[in-house]
Amino acid sequence: MPRILVVDDDPMVCMAIEIYLERHDFQVTIADGGEAGLRALEGTAYDLMIVDIFMPHMRGFESIRIFHERAPTVPLIAMSGYAFANLNSPAPDFLRMALELGASRCLRKPFTPVALLTVINECLAEAQSRFSSVVQLR
Repeated sequence: MPRILVVDDDPMVCMAIEIYLERHDFQVTIADGGEAGLRALEGTAYDLMIVDIFMPHMRGFESIRIFHERAPTVPLIAMSGYAFANLNSPAPDFLRMALELGASRCLRKPFTPVALLTVINECLAEAQSRFSSVVQLR
């Protein structure tokens, strides 16, 4: 059963993701922010992480960078629901920035459960493929 760490400060988002993924045979750990996510990462090995970009205290970008440094082989999905008040002004592409910091994939909130499951399965398949390649080289 794949283990997934979900890091988001919104309890409703966490609950929805947890319920959906547990119904699809994933073991889910919820962390309500970057610090809690890092503590969870210290004690347990995960197959995948899902991290919100905008959270109080430790920002998601900082979390993504640190998570990627501490667990570089674990796929990380960054998610963001950030909306800009003025659509006429140029806006930074936060999801692309997350990819540059080490995220494997990005999801823009709101996303469908099917989109979440698809991205998770792609990331896990890619990680398994990389692992198989490393094992074969030895």
